[in-house]
Order: sequence, then C-alpha cells, then structure tokens
Amino acid sequence: MARGKKLDLYKEHKTEYVMPKKPVLVKTKPAKYLSITGKGTPGDELFQKHVGALYGVSYTIKWIRKLAGQDYKVCHLEGLWWGGKEGLDFASIPPDQYNWKLIIRVPDFVQKKDLASAVRAMEEKRKGAEAAEVKLEKIKEGLCVQMLHVGPYAEEVKTVAQMMELAGQNGFTCRAPHHEIYLSDPRRVPAERLKTILRLPVGPSRAQP
Repeated sequence: MARGKKLDLYKEHKTEYVMPKKPVLVKTKPAKYLSITGKGTPGDELFQKHVGALYGVSYTIKWIRKLAGQDYKVCHLEGLWWGGKEGLDFASIPPDQYNWKLIIRVPDFVQKKDLASAVRAMEEKRKGAEAAEVKLEKIKEGLCVQMLHVGPYAEEVKTVAQMMELAGQNGFTCRAPHHEIYLSDPRRVPAERLKTILRLPVGPSRAQP
C-alpha cells in the first residue's frame, strides 16, 4: 500500500461484501479479524461492554499503524452467532443462551504486537478490563450463501429461510456460525430500516454420498 493512502477492506474485497436482495453464493477468502467472545442476550450490559472494548482496541491499532504509514478504514462491526443442537437453531434456546463472537476485520499487516500495544494503551486509560479479552485471529469460511436483510434483527428468520433454500437447491447445507455484518447503527436507525448482510457458510449436503 502506498504511503498516505487509506486502505478500505470493503472496496479491496468487494466481491465478498455484495448486498443482494435475493440469496447468492459467495466465495470468501481467509481474513484476519479482531475478536471478542461471550454468551448472553444481544444488547445487554455485558454485550455492550464487549462492543466498546472491541472498538476501542480497533481504533487504537488503527492509529498505531497510521503512525507507521499504514492507514486504513476501520471496518463495520460483525458478529458470529451459534446456539442450539445444530448451532443454527436459535428458536430452540432463549436469547440468554446465545453464543457470540464479535469481530472487526483488519488488514493482514496488523500483528499481535499491535494488539498488545493497543491493550496496554487502554489499560493505561483504565479501559483495559474487557480489552484484554480481544484476540487477533484468522477466520476461514470459504463458500457461503449471502443476502441483505432489511428490518429488525428479530425478523432475520425469514431471510435465513430463503438462504437455506438456495443452499439446498445447490446441494449444500448451511453450517454454524451464523454471520452478520452490521451496516446500520441501531441507536440511530429505526428497526425497520436496519441493514445487515447475512452470511452462512455452506458445505456438502449430508444427503449426498
């Protein structure tokens, strides 16, 4: 990347962030993320503390790399969700039993030493309690079915049903975790206008030999 140019990972990997109104198959490459894991009701106090820690670390690393001549745009918050016997059957469990991993994509040049520096900086500001839980990892999803969901998170089940139907028509089955890419801020956007990219990794159907 040329010095002084800000990297935009969504533009760099635009084929992975399509927002179709109908489900499509998308090939994704392994990507590096900052992550923090928890369990419980989405939006509760613990969840919000983890969101704040993840963003705090993300922006601190961004400024560390900017000072080194590698500036980039901080990506949207994303979430991996799983629960229930099959990992995707959320209707079978109460929200306080949901497992989640909040993630923010980062460039490949971000290293563990940058994460360590960011956590130390937040600890010095007395904001390091949850920040110490943030990890740097590579996530490999491969082939996925993807679709834009517009509306409340609680109504995603309708969109997911369409995605699973497409997967089945192509001889695939969806597997956990359920992946959400948040394009809207629920604190500022009405629920009926929220935009979320939904992504489900797929694999060969169990019915196939």
